[in-house]
Amino acid sequence: MYNKVFIIGNLTRDPELRYTTSGIPVARFTVAVNRPKKKDSGEKGEVDFIPVVAWRRLAEVCGEYLKKGNPVAIEGKLSIRAYQAKTGEKKTSVEVVADGMQMLGRKPGGADTRPAAMAEEVLNDPGAGQGSEEAPF
Repeated sequence: MYNKVFIIGNLTRDPELRYTTSGIPVARFTVAVNRPKKKDSGEKGEVDFIPVVAWRRLAEVCGEYLKKGNPVAIEGKLSIRAYQAKTGEKKTSVEVVADGMQMLGRKPGGADTRPAAMAEEVLNDPGAGQGSEEAPF
């Protein structure tokens, strides 16, 4: 079995870039993904808000270049963890751990907003998006 997720949507806010106590960069952000509505149903389409976490160089690129509202494609793994809150309540955390990111938007006037060299470097580095067991925040 293989755990692989692809999502395409818009950022709900600017990524939050932080560093672990050992100095590893980690970026967290949420991607709004539209769910298609049924044809001729008259219903409004629904939106899923998917939390994403990126590590190391990919985290730095996301923190520097992604902004609220940007369309983005994310490739990664679905991570589901169960834990116990301080109150004793059982909780579940679901997020996509990004392995790759592609900016999809263009600047007004048709100029490309993707930092081609930076994106190429990150997408071709197999260790760029690797996670860590250390909790960043």
